[in-house]
Amino acid sequence: MLQVRESARSRLEPRAASHAFAHLQVRALPGPVGAEVVCGDVTKMSAAAAAELRAAWLDHLVLLVRGQHLADAQLLAFARHFGDLEPAPVTSVVVHEARPDPYVCIVSNVVENGVPIGSLGNDEAVWHTDMSHLSIPPAASILHGLEVPGAGGETGFVNMYLALETLPLGLRSRIEGLTLRHDGSYNSAGVKRRVESFMDHPLICTHPETGFDVLYLGRRPHARINGLPQDESDALLDALWAHATRSHLAWHHTWQVGDVLIWDNRCCMHHRNAFDAGARRVMHRAQTQGSRPTLMRSDAGGKRHPRATTYS
Repeated sequence: MLQVRESARSRLEPRAASHAFAHLQVRALPGPVGAEVVCGDVTKMSAAAAAELRAAWLDHLVLLVRGQHLADAQLLAFARHFGDLEPAPVTSVVVHEARPDPYVCIVSNVVENGVPIGSLGNDEAVWHTDMSHLSIPPAASILHGLEVPGAGGETGFVNMYLALETLPLGLRSRIEGLTLRHDGSYNSAGVKRRVESFMDHPLICTHPETGFDVLYLGRRPHARINGLPQDESDALLDALWAHATRSHLAWHHTWQVGDVLIWDNRCCMHHRNAFDAGARRVMHRAQTQGSRPTLMRSDAGGKRHPRATTYS
């Protein structure tokens, strides 16, 4: 395992991908995570291009596709390139009971006729992994920008392969074999959910498709490491979160109308910056079925994920 030395940080550069692409242009973004994909109209994507898109997603954790103007049915058809769909989560927003499609979640601060049209408002949404309080969290999250504010509302991502790879050895040894209780009482904007849910998952999990291990934190509020006293759990979690969310290990996306972001919920965390409550932000979101987070110890031959090599 690589031991982190503060003096040995190298400048973050995009790493080579594991796959070659003949039907897409894939440009790794500077930093620890992400690639921009140029593929034209995604509603006209060939099967070969769709297969490459999924490979690029596994390589880069987060994909950005610009210039897309998708109806909900088209968004869901695109999302199916990343797996079978699962219904979008139910939030505390009453209007979601009458949403046009159960597989589409509306993320918005807009209020019409005194009723919110979506969830999460305009405040900061804290770092989190989507739906980690479930026994089977989603694999892919797909977010389509329909209306965006002139400033703020950026979405940030951190690479959890890299968070684990760069974890100081003493901290890594302390969490080996430990499990974390994920509390789903509140969403990432601090709003209480209708249905409370709790689930235990290993702190170190193995990505079921790439075979590389990740640090799996979920979200900080109300989380607890099983088997430890509360104060010891809090101190250890504070150290893990401080390490994983360092600014130089994050990439933030500034939205444009028509952007689509696809991230791998199994190996990255994300958050949203706050924005002016008077601005309009409307996003439609879909997600795909995942699998239960598990530490499989499938030896990757000592190799690291191509986007998890940052330190010399």
